[in-house]
Amino acid sequence: MKQQRAWLEPLAAFMMLTAFYILLFYGDNKYQSPPPYGKSGIITIDEGDLDGKRPLFLIDGWLLTDERVKDMPTYIGEFSNLQRGKTTVSPHGEARYRLILRYEGAPRVVSVDFPQLSSRYSLSLNGTVLGRGTGSGRITFLLSSGDHILEVETSSKFGYYSGMYFPPAFGTAGTLSRMDAIRGFAYALGFLLPLSLAVFTLFLWQTGGSLSRWFGLLCCCYALYMFRYFVFAFSMPVAEYWFLVQGAAFYGLCFCVAKLTALASGSAGGRAWRWMQAVLLALPLCLIGLSLLIPVFPWAVSLHGRLTDLYYIFTFVCAAFFGMQGIRVRNRESRYTLTGCMVFGAGLLANLFFSNTFEPVYLFWQFEWCGLLLVLLFGAMMVSRNRRILRENDALTNHLEEEVKKRTQEVTRLLDERKAFFSDMAHDLKAPVFATQSFIEAIRKSGVGVDRELRNYLDLAEAKQQEMARRLQGLSAINELDKIKEEKARLSLREILSEIYAVYYGEAQVRMVYFFVEEPEQEAFLMAQPEKMNLLFENLIYNALRATPAGGKITVAAWIREDKICITVEDTGCGIPEEELPFIFRRFYVGANNRENGTGLGLYIAHSIVTGLGGAIYAESTLGRGTKFTLELPREN
Repeated sequence: MKQQRAWLEPLAAFMMLTAFYILLFYGDNKYQSPPPYGKSGIITIDEGDLDGKRPLFLIDGWLLTDERVKDMPTYIGEFSNLQRGKTTVSPHGEARYRLILRYEGAPRVVSVDFPQLSSRYSLSLNGTVLGRGTGSGRITFLLSSGDHILEVETSSKFGYYSGMYFPPAFGTAGTLSRMDAIRGFAYALGFLLPLSLAVFTLFLWQTGGSLSRWFGLLCCCYALYMFRYFVFAFSMPVAEYWFLVQGAAFYGLCFCVAKLTALASGSAGGRAWRWMQAVLLALPLCLIGLSLLIPVFPWAVSLHGRLTDLYYIFTFVCAAFFGMQGIRVRNRESRYTLTGCMVFGAGLLANLFFSNTFEPVYLFWQFEWCGLLLVLLFGAMMVSRNRRILRENDALTNHLEEEVKKRTQEVTRLLDERKAFFSDMAHDLKAPVFATQSFIEAIRKSGVGVDRELRNYLDLAEAKQQEMARRLQGLSAINELDKIKEEKARLSLREILSEIYAVYYGEAQVRMVYFFVEEPEQEAFLMAQPEKMNLLFENLIYNALRATPAGGKITVAAWIREDKICITVEDTGCGIPEEELPFIFRRFYVGANNRENGTGLGLYIAHSIVTGLGGAIYAESTLGRGTKFTLELPREN
């Protein structure tokens, strides 16, 4: 049922677009314009014909003269070039179109508009040349009663169009200006709208993936194709060769349609797409090559037309194939891609059925409507897709937030349980560990049965017991650190240094060590827990006191550097071997000079406190000359 429903919108779009093209054929078609009609080189006009809101279109009654015919009756649009269906004859050359305007009525100022003359042209009235150039042309003159001979001479050397293929518009200046204004606005919109969408997609190229990039390219191709109106309207120098750019732009648009459909269905990496892609790239190259060969090989015009139709049909088949693939895999973009196929198919059919019988008065050709609708349709697909991705991202973000909160609670609970376990373990192990030491001492003192071998075993047991005691002491220290739950406070650097001096100066004197504290020139503050700051400097300064002999010196200094507070604790003690420096902040690491009394936790705790504040701690040392610890802490403004 879902697959059946998926076809309803595309089918409805196809039917609506077909009806729209039929309405265009009868409502906005030069070839459906009312009389007067020309015949045998003459068209008769009166004042009433010039008073309508729409211009007259000089379609019928022209006499064509070229290298093969003289004054042959024809209508404009009957032949796209001078070949006139004979593939062995060159489509290029010189031609003259002649029509007599027979007017009855009061004199009127009128204009004749000649759109999209791909060849070089010369426009004459009664033997007087009024205009020359390439592209579109217009002449304005006073129309008085009687006959006026209108002549158009063309000369072409390139392209698959030659001669005069698009019917001229005839009417008052106001009537033609109104028609030009409507057409100019429509084509400006058709050019600027996709170009704006292409510029907008530049912001999505990094996040929107391949779909965004190919949609942007689709918009660029369509905008370039629509720019042809301005090339001819302003008679740009490139008008004679613009057929190459126009063709390449439309081939690019077709390729983008197939590529977007394949990407939306998730089939862009498959074997079927690789094969179709090769054909979709090879055919345009052949078509452009044929366009360049037309002046040399006349039959290239006919082959070019057939291959162009084949390319459009093949593009439709590719898009339809991948659109159905999207339905099969229940792709969310399949409704847009299938509708795009139907839009393309309706435009293709309209182009085939209405060939040489349709030319718009005000708005677009069938394939131009088709391209605009495809741009809007794939634009809607991109909007829908991005909205869906944003909703999914929001849902995922909310889910992640809930999951992170849940996991954080679990980790916090686990850490609390671990802390409680280590605290209990340290407490419970103290008794047996110290009891073991007592037993070892009792055995030594009794001396009963203690020989050299047993004494060695007792020494080993005592060493292990002392190591275990240090580890238990370390666990107790870590537990004490974890128990500090007080809130961070705004602490004064000068007050911290004053307290350090007051606390440790006396003990340094007892050990006969000089103790100095150098305060900074300016006051500074930091956010920290006072108890942890006390524990930080307790570990650093007691380490320095243990390492510094009598007569040595310990200096605590501080200074401000940009947004950081720097504090150094420097001693003149025994120093730390260079090979030990990278490991001194590791938990339970004890250096060679501190094996008997150290727990391997003092510097680890200092490092934990500093990094917990968002700072860093460094150590420099020279063996036999002293050690300096540098703390960098974030400054509170």
